[in-house]
Amino acid sequence: MGDLAWHLQRFSEPAPDGLVFVGEKGAQLRRSNFTKVWAKALAKAGLPKIHVHDLRHTGNTLAAATGATLKELMTRMGHSSTKAATVYLHAARDRDRAIADAMGEIVKQGLGAKDDRDDPPLTETKIH
Repeated sequence: MGDLAWHLQRFSEPAPDGLVFVGEKGAQLRRSNFTKVWAKALAKAGLPKIHVHDLRHTGNTLAAATGATLKELMTRMGHSSTKAATVYLHAARDRDRAIADAMGEIVKQGLGAKDDRDDPPLTETKIH
């Protein structure tokens, strides 16, 4: 049995729409009782002290780095406005070089160019 199946059997509510994480007595986790449970789990796993929200931020930053659109990020996070979702797009800014290279490849394919190295250097080109 995989870790996820084990967790679901042991700690989750049984219904298909049941909570995946519940407290020790089977009730919904609240901030007041979750903090202790979370700190204990981190210590037991030998992990540094991190906030649950850090995991959310990391997950959404990774989603943005894959090229997820703003709308996709909003859906994943349950946001109805773009303001909060744009926080995670900083990862997308780091992709500028990859995006530019991919755009260049599209243009090359469209023009039928073989390779940039075959092209003469641009010396007298003016852009207005």
